[in-house]
Amino acid sequence: MWDVIIIGGGAAGLWAAGTASARGLKVLVLEKNVKAGVKILMSGGSRCNITHHCDITGIMEAFGNQGRFLKPALHNLGPADVVAEVNRWGVATKVEETGKVFPVSDRALDVRDALVRRLTDGGARLQTGVAVQRFERQSTGQWRVFTEGEEFVARALILATGGLSYAGCGTTGDGYPWAAALGHKIEPTHAALTPLLSPAVWVHELQGLTLEDVRVTAVYGSEKPQRDPRHTSRTSLLWTHFGFSGPAAMNVSGAVSGWEEPHRARLLVDLVPELSESACATLLDAQGGSGKRSLHSVLSQHVPRRMAECLSVQCEVAGDVTLAELPKRARLKLVESLKKLSVPLAGTRGYPKAEVTAGGVCRQEVNPHTLESRLSPGLFFAGEILDVDGPIGGFNFQAAFATGHTAATHV
Repeated sequence: MWDVIIIGGGAAGLWAAGTASARGLKVLVLEKNVKAGVKILMSGGSRCNITHHCDITGIMEAFGNQGRFLKPALHNLGPADVVAEVNRWGVATKVEETGKVFPVSDRALDVRDALVRRLTDGGARLQTGVAVQRFERQSTGQWRVFTEGEEFVARALILATGGLSYAGCGTTGDGYPWAAALGHKIEPTHAALTPLLSPAVWVHELQGLTLEDVRVTAVYGSEKPQRDPRHTSRTSLLWTHFGFSGPAAMNVSGAVSGWEEPHRARLLVDLVPELSESACATLLDAQGGSGKRSLHSVLSQHVPRRMAECLSVQCEVAGDVTLAELPKRARLKLVESLKKLSVPLAGTRGYPKAEVTAGGVCRQEVNPHTLESRLSPGLFFAGEILDVDGPIGGFNFQAAFATGHTAATHV
């Protein structure tokens, strides 16, 4: 009999196995893919953004109202702890300007292999190409796990089966019906960290344009912007032939795909977050000797030329018009466009392009200090199967590692 069986050999499962085996437990990891950590290998453009260079509070804030649930796990394994442990297993790391932590080698394979070494050196057994079909709790309190050809018995079970994003990685939502069968509520799932779609032709005409520093806010219909950190993101934005990609768009995509009618959503783009509205008004003011300057020459100091041309078209003024010739109405509209450019959306590109899944096992039914089910003793959850999803930047791997570590510490 095993002390713990971990179903899922992704980031959360591999970390949990290493922690449990280091405790001297008899550990079995069952992974249905022929390779473990497939999503790790694909992440960060095959470089693997391991975590984010910030403190525990920074991680919690990135997850919004979910951060409170993660707090105990993060105190068990914070970002600095993840980096130290990965370093200990032979993977040197570096911090990029964005705060993202990557292996110096820029090879996700090095990270995956280190996590596998960590568990196997501890005595855990990793079986790949083995799909769990079902499991059940015995009257003795033990768990019996069934695969196509074998049965396994364990004292405890950790579900680290992932979500529905990147189905090609094997994350096909297997854990949701298993958890539901044991009485757990599954919060509605939807794609997160996925590109946004826009029906606006003028958006498509800007394809290839990257704005390095903008603030975007996802808004539903005519509603006012929500004070939810996951509805707003300030970072780079890529304009594409279908809408938007890049970190800013992907960070707010979970909010968009979670709305009942995503096509009613809008994206408000602050093109100059470093400037206030009054500063923008002053910028376009003809006073102070700047009246002879053309609109494009002024705008191009703060946004790329293509964006400046687009704004003049949106506001129905010629780009070569001087500030002195600029009508007051057009000036006001330009200020609004610089600070709150409203773009219609048509939803997202969904799970095929999503990096994580929003929704999942209800947090209220899981003890945040142990990650044990409040409904089924001996059953633990870790990683993306939980109703926890964060922005781009290593935050989701950090949550997976911390929850896997905490679950394995308490089995």
